[in-house]
Amino acid sequence: MTTALTLTTGNDSAGAPVLTAVGEIDMSNAETFAAALHGAVTPAGRALLVDLTAVEYLDSAGLAALFRHADRIEVLTGPLLAPLLAVSGLADLTTVHRR
Repeated sequence: MTTALTLTTGNDSAGAPVLTAVGEIDMSNAETFAAALHGAVTPAGRALLVDLTAVEYLDSAGLAALFRHADRIEVLTGPLLAPLLAVSGLADLTTVHRR
């Protein structure tokens, strides 16, 4: 059974690319998440902002997708995932904004 996950892409008010995830990211949908990341990341220029503020669960498969693009993303998170991003080391490789 696939876990509910909604992904949307767009731009913020300054024109920077944003990928917003809502729901849970686990092994059942991590490939979909990884493909959305890959499609939204720009090869050069502005970093992709990955908005995880509405993500309720993120497992190692979702973290792996984020790590693959750590040099080209920034992450926006809430208090739920912030400790996970710090402990995993992702916060050492990319900018993590906490809301």
